[in-house]
Amino acid sequence: MSLVLLGKLLLYIVLVGFTPGPANIYALSCALKYGRRHSLGMWFGLLAGFSVTVTTVAVISYLLGTAMGHYVAYIKYPGAAYIAWLAWGMMKNKGDNTEQDNCKCTFIDGMIMQLTNAKMILFAFTTFGTFVLPNPGHTLLDFVIVALMLYIAGPVANLVWLMLGLWLRPYFTGYHRTRSLVMGIALMACAVFLVL
Repeated sequence: MSLVLLGKLLLYIVLVGFTPGPANIYALSCALKYGRRHSLGMWFGLLAGFSVTVTTVAVISYLLGTAMGHYVAYIKYPGAAYIAWLAWGMMKNKGDNTEQDNCKCTFIDGMIMQLTNAKMILFAFTTFGTFVLPNPGHTLLDFVIVALMLYIAGPVANLVWLMLGLWLRPYFTGYHRTRSLVMGIALMACAVFLVL
């Protein structure tokens, strides 16, 4: 891969990875609501789900190439449905003081979020289709290198949003209901934008 193409790839990864998306907003919300212990547990779920997703997308892209392109668009529907379900759960939260007892921010939640994160799945397919497949003579190593670079857009970006939530948490302590409503609306907007 040329240095120019590598620079474009890194810019693309940073721009897509650090913009608001379902996993980033969920990480921020968990940090604001549940604090460090629960949100870091959820982040490890995001990491595991991302690893499974990117590995699967890399293998499919390597084996099928661009033949899969037309069908990839349908991935967004189940992903948007799961994100809308999470958003609904956030919006109906009463914001009482039992938040730690009713934690919905677990390793499994993070893993499912990333496994159904249509933004990340489509982003991975697009990245492999744009930066690896068009290069003549691409090898499995090219897919591995790009997959590793995608961790910047996935778990690293999620961790940055999570840390932002931990930093902002003291300022939002008394606004449980408002915070839950705003985060739920933001996640619902992600779900809607995925299917448009």
